[in-house]
Amino acid sequence: GCSSTTKHPGNATYDFGPAPAHSATQAPAPMGVLVVTDVTGVPALDSERMFYRLAYSDPLRARSYANSRWASTPLSMVTQRIKSRLSQSGIKVLATTDAAAGMPILRMEIDDFTHTFDSATQSYGQLVLRASLFHGHKLIDQRVFTQKTAASSLDAAGGAHALAASTDAAAAGMIAWLSTLQLPKQ
Repeated sequence: GCSSTTKHPGNATYDFGPAPAHSATQAPAPMGVLVVTDVTGVPALDSERMFYRLAYSDPLRARSYANSRWASTPLSMVTQRIKSRLSQSGIKVLATTDAAAGMPILRMEIDDFTHTFDSATQSYGQLVLRASLFHGHKLIDQRVFTQKTAASSLDAAGGAHALAASTDAAAAGMIAWLSTLQLPKQ
């Protein structure tokens, strides 16, 4: 017989949705080809759990939503979104397995990816991401991108939207940062 594929009707799965369209007014691609490694971070971000923090009452405790989860791990989703945004800007994005010697390498690490509540009535999605650009085993530059986006609602859906927007803002900041860097001549 027929049965529903949803075991728990209250469960929800979130992702970042489609990437916003590239704006024609954005700066041109900062470099032609870039090897982008997968984003790394703490082991908790290598699961589909959605974390939130009550900064106003228990700031040292990370909690996870009981009936909501990510469609993929935050590490994977942030990797894919940043690669997509870099590609939209005109950069040819390569994986480490496709790279040839001498290409610049972008490495990223997430320090925070949380839906944070400042109070019982206000929250935001925060992404703290450290990006390092290497060329020929030499560090060219490193930058930390901290993005906070107000959540439109005080639930997992609001947190998911805010974290997606924070990731897009970090990607835009990264593109602007990359456009200021000069790579050594080969």
